Amino acid sequence: MLSDRIQTLSPSLTIAISSLARDLKAQGKDILSFSAGEPDFGTPQRIKDEAIKAINDGFTQYTAVPGIPELLEAVASKLKRDNNLDYAPSDIIVSNGAKQSLFNLFQAVLNEGDEVIIPSPYWVTYPELVKYASAVPVIVETNEISGFKMTADQLSAAITPKTKMVILTSPSNPTGSVYSKEELESLAAVLEGTDIMVVSDEMYEKLVYDIDFVAAASISEDMFQRTVTVNGLSKSVAMTGWRFGYLATPNKELIAAMNKLQSQSTSNINSITQKAAIPALLGEVDAEIEQMRRAFEGRAEEAVKLFNEINGLSVLKPQGAFYLFVNIKDISNDSIEFCKELLQSTGVAVVPGIGFGAEGYFRFSFATDITTIREGIRRIEKFVQSKK
Repeated sequence: MLSDRIQTLSPSLTIAISSLARDLKAQGKDILSFSAGEPDFGTPQRIKDEAIKAINDGFTQYTAVPGIPELLEAVASKLKRDNNLDYAPSDIIVSNGAKQSLFNLFQAVLNEGDEVIIPSPYWVTYPELVKYASAVPVIVETNEISGFKMTADQLSAAITPKTKMVILTSPSNPTGSVYSKEELESLAAVLEGTDIMVVSDEMYEKLVYDIDFVAAASISEDMFQRTVTVNGLSKSVAMTGWRFGYLATPNKELIAAMNKLQSQSTSNINSITQKAAIPALLGEVDAEIEQMRRAFEGRAEEAVKLFNEINGLSVLKPQGAFYLFVNIKDISNDSIEFCKELLQSTGVAVVPGIGFGAEGYFRFSFATDITTIREGIRRIEKFVQSKK
């Protein structure tokens, strides 16, 4: 009864673990969940006030599919101010989170047999959306030596006549790695003279530690023309449930195609979120964002120290986002079984590394208070000691 296309999709391990943890907690069990990719901070009041005003003003009707004009202007302003990127409002489309932006893009661009280069560890959704578009994910395995970042030599070796696209994620979910300007320049040099599109997922750009964020499209005019910039407000502005993502590209044909697809699927995103997003994009809550960033940075430093003191575990300090990608290879090479046993015996929920294309790791979200983080790592240490 089901289509062949839908059967190519695998369930999200991150959502599955988070759901199981919630179910166990609802049953009265003592559960500490470090599985969700969601800030534990509330949406800034300025944004909520703008949403309330929109409701009271009766701004509750359909809007243009890509977004209202003042919103698209605000996105363009943000990209110029923060990233030195010159996009016109007509180069931008707003969707129900960056996940829909990616879905629209892949459906509009990819054909059967096209290859998409994806460095691993990767966000769980990338290969699934590529497969749903009948294309082929080409996984490039990175490691701790390179800071979990794809090198120019690896990119060059992965390119074939069928390569249509390469996905870059900086900062990374799940590793927290961030590409430097020099690293992006080396990747850009490999792509010069090709027709390969770059998809740059920059969702965590505001959450970086001890490194400057550099947008892929800002590297050169060549990169600007080939890059589709994908971003949103879910992570940096604690607006996960508002569902706000956007995509920017100077390719007018591509924007028109995605507008056409979105018009026949979801149409515009909800009108209230559109109004609420404007102050965030214009920099009016930057002070709140910085408070969150500093809190995440402090948690990361302590969590890294605590994990690296556990015999059998190790972790690199993240350069961004709010995740640790913890190496458990000295304990187990079956991350699903490890995480399942950990949850059942200690009540600690983390996500198996295999879901991100890297066996022998788990992802630990430090988007929760430091007391909970300390207790969670204490339980993990006790569990690891029982395995040795």
